[in-house]
Amino acid sequence: MKSKKTALRWILASNLKKHRKMLGLSQEKLAELADLSWQTINSIECHRTWVSDNTLESLADALKIDTFQLLLPLENTIQKPITPNEAVKKMVKIKRAFDDSFNEIVNLIK
Repeated sequence: MKSKKTALRWILASNLKKHRKMLGLSQEKLAELADLSWQTINSIECHRTWVSDNTLESLADALKIDTFQLLLPLENTIQKPITPNEAVKKMVKIKRAFDDSFNEIVNLIK
């Protein structure tokens, strides 16, 4: 079993990498935005190093998220992406609801 310190390091590494990739950022670009070196980003993502509170805040600011989101277990921080098929189904539901509402308004005007 991992120690709490090691587990937190894994959570931070996973969250950092997921948020960075969601924004389409390379380690180098995130490092530039957070005013850090790319080696620091790499070391964090590879679980080799821990961070100071200032570094944690810089990373969160660069990722445009709250600092605590980097330390929560992954399922609490990132919404599961939906497939294109699921997105189409949701859009169809929205369109139907809109059409129904629009038809009701038209009937009221008549």
